Amino acid sequence: MNYYIGLMSGTSLDAIDAALVSFPNERPVLHHAINYPLSKSLRDDIQTLCTPGNNEIDRMGQLDTVLGNTFATAVKQLLTDADIEATQIHAIGSHGQTIRHRPGQEKEKRFTLQIGDPNTIAELTGITTVADFRRRDMAVGGQGAPLVPAFHAAFFSAGAQARVILNIGGMANVTLLPADTKTPVSGFDTGPGNILLDSWIQQQQQQSFDHDGQWAASGTVDLHLLDTLLKDSFFQLPPPKSTGREYFNLAWLQQYLDKYKHTLTPVNVQATLSELTATSIADAIKKHAAEDIELVVCGGGVRNTDLMQRIVKKRASTTVKTSDDYGLPAEWMEAVAFAWLARETLAYRPGNLPGVTGARRPVVLGGIYPG
Repeated sequence: MNYYIGLMSGTSLDAIDAALVSFPNERPVLHHAINYPLSKSLRDDIQTLCTPGNNEIDRMGQLDTVLGNTFATAVKQLLTDADIEATQIHAIGSHGQTIRHRPGQEKEKRFTLQIGDPNTIAELTGITTVADFRRRDMAVGGQGAPLVPAFHAAFFSAGAQARVILNIGGMANVTLLPADTKTPVSGFDTGPGNILLDSWIQQQQQQSFDHDGQWAASGTVDLHLLDTLLKDSFFQLPPPKSTGREYFNLAWLQQYLDKYKHTLTPVNVQATLSELTATSIADAIKKHAAEDIELVVCGGGVRNTDLMQRIVKKRASTTVKTSDDYGLPAEWMEAVAFAWLARETLAYRPGNLPGVTGARRPVVLGGIYPG
C-alpha cells in the first residue's frame, strides 16, 4: 500500500496538521493524524513576517529553514505515533506557511509565497516531498487559491445531488459541486473564517481561540458595524477570488472600529465578527449556488458551536452535514487534500480547477524534491 503524508499550516497559526493517508480505490483513508504545535516564538516570527517590515529577506530565509525543520519533525512524530517506517511513505505533500498572497495585483506583479523549505523536509525525513503548489496555477493566470476544491470534487461529487463544500479555516472557502457532473466545478474564498475571531480574542483575552464560540455567543451583534464590514470591497468582488491574513487581520478590523462613533464592548465585537463570517458565507452561497443543495462543512470552524449555529440558522432549509458524516474528520481535510495533491503531482495529473482559480488551463502543480 502506498502511504502519503499531508502537511498543512494555515492562517490560524495554531499548529501543523500532519495526516497519514492512503487512497485505496481512489477513496482517502486517514490512518493517523497529529497536531504538531508551533511554539509561541515561532508563531510570533511568522506573524511578524506576514506584515511588511525591515530586513524581511534575512528573516524569511531564516524562518524558511526553521519551518522546514519543524515540518520534518512533525513528520517524524507522526511516523512514530503511527508506528510506520519512512520507507513506507511514497511522498509528503507540504502546503507550507503562507506569508504573502497577492493575487489581485497587475498580471506581472501577482505572486504568492509559502515557506517551510521542502529541501530540508526531504533531506531530514528521507521522503520525497512535493511543495510549492500554488505558483504554477498563478503562472497560467490563476489566483493560486483555493486549491482544496479539486480534492472536494474528487471526493464529494455526488451526481444527482448538488453540494456545497464549505471549508472554515483561517479563511473560509466554498466549492460548488453541481448535480450535473458535466457542469464545471467552481469555488472561491468567501472571506474570513476563524482569523478575525482568533486574532480578536488573542488581543482582548490572551486566548488562542474562542472555545466553542462561547465568548461570541455571550455578546450581542452590532448590526451597524456588521453592515459596515460587509460593505468591504472584497465581499463585492466576483469569483474567482482568494484572500489571506495580509488582508483580513486586526489592522483591517481596526480601520473600521476607528471610524465607529460608538464605543463597543470587546465581547460585542466578537459576536459581530462571528456573524460576519456566517453572513459572508451564507451570502456567497445564496448568490452563487443552486437553491437545493446539501451543505458539507469541514475545517476547524466546524468545532465552533456558535459559528455553526449561525450558519445553520441562515440556511434553515438546507441539509447541513460535516465531512465527519462521510468518514473524513473535518479538522484534517486540508492536510489530507495536500497528500492527495502530492499524489496527483507524482502521477503528472493536473491539481487545479480553472473554474475555481481562474487559470487558463489545468496544470500539474508543485515541485518535486526527491527523498
